[in-house]
Amino acid sequence: MAVPSSVLKVEEIQGRGRGIVASRPLKAGQIILTDSPILLYPTTPFSHHPSSFCDHCFKSLHQSSFVSCSSCHRYRFCNSTCLSKALNSSHSTWVCQALSKLQSNPLLLQQPLERQLQVRFLVAAYNLAITTPSNFQILLSLQGSPDNDEAANFLHHIISSLFSHPHNELFSLQLTASLLAKDKLNAFGLMHPFSETDENRSVRAYGIYPYASFFNHDCLPNACRFDYVDVNPPYDVTAGLSNTDFVIRMIHDVPQGREICLSYFPVNENYSSRQKRLLEDYGFACNCDRCNVESNWSDNDSVEGNVEEDEEENMAMDDAEEEEQCENKEPSETDNNDFPHAYFFLKYMCDRPNCWGTLAPLPPQGDTLSNVMECNVCGKLKRDDDDLNVDDKGQSGEVHMED
Repeated sequence: MAVPSSVLKVEEIQGRGRGIVASRPLKAGQIILTDSPILLYPTTPFSHHPSSFCDHCFKSLHQSSFVSCSSCHRYRFCNSTCLSKALNSSHSTWVCQALSKLQSNPLLLQQPLERQLQVRFLVAAYNLAITTPSNFQILLSLQGSPDNDEAANFLHHIISSLFSHPHNELFSLQLTASLLAKDKLNAFGLMHPFSETDENRSVRAYGIYPYASFFNHDCLPNACRFDYVDVNPPYDVTAGLSNTDFVIRMIHDVPQGREICLSYFPVNENYSSRQKRLLEDYGFACNCDRCNVESNWSDNDSVEGNVEEDEEENMAMDDAEEEEQCENKEPSETDNNDFPHAYFFLKYMCDRPNCWGTLAPLPPQGDTLSNVMECNVCGKLKRDDDDLNVDDKGQSGEVHMED
């Protein structure tokens, strides 16, 4: 499946599988992809529904203006337009009936949240097969091999009670296991609004984004994704952008032929935490340039500590010269340095308490690059030399793919 962008192409990358590379030189802040979800599902436990978010677009609900499904009454929507769209897609007649049955299933209600969310995903996925078969085929084409484990068997049993209608030929244990694998490797999280006082932001919804799933991980990414679930972006974007769409922007310049990577989680995590998470959730060990350096650190070393130690030396250098050196170094050139990537964290990591988001410049205006950086977690805008007075936007920055 090709990426719908003239500046990107999908290639097989040795040792990394399928990835996305630049088909031409890319500039800092450049929008390289906008991507719409083929399915979304909420993270609310069945026993806690209804939620405080629209069950179709996941905007925060205003308590005085939402509308409810006239059949189940438990699922709520922003307005009649959102409800109408949901009835033809995410909240079809079959979904409405299926969720009503699950809402009173005592076996499901006793399960941990992870299992309940897997059931929500399977309902959304099988509904996709019924309502939009072409998108269901896209879902099946994504990476992820099925495991014949107890979870798949249990979930298959739960879902089987919902298929007493003409669509039951779609349903099988093998397909259920395959779908769960697709969800684990390809789901992105839409997060609750950012708060400086809350270190543990939770996910309000998960979604499958077909093209964003092509990006491989790197612990020092050269691109990051933005979403604007409850707010408008601080710049003009392609007309028709939905509030659940992703915008992928470049963090800095890259040459033609360079692989474009996202970080699957906040960049401040230490080496052991990153390796554990990547191995458990995605089945691979990362050997990126940063990991090759940090693998030699002691357990007490940290990104913040090494950044502070190198800050005087790095900031004494000319910004453009330092950035060029950091971007062009090969792994062999970094082996004798304690932390050659300090510049990335000084320039591109948000310093707001409990944020740890990644900063990327706003999109260029013609040939003029922007000197205003936007955080993909808290929405903070800042110049290279001082902060701007702006409202918090509370947008999402972490990739689920777990999440």
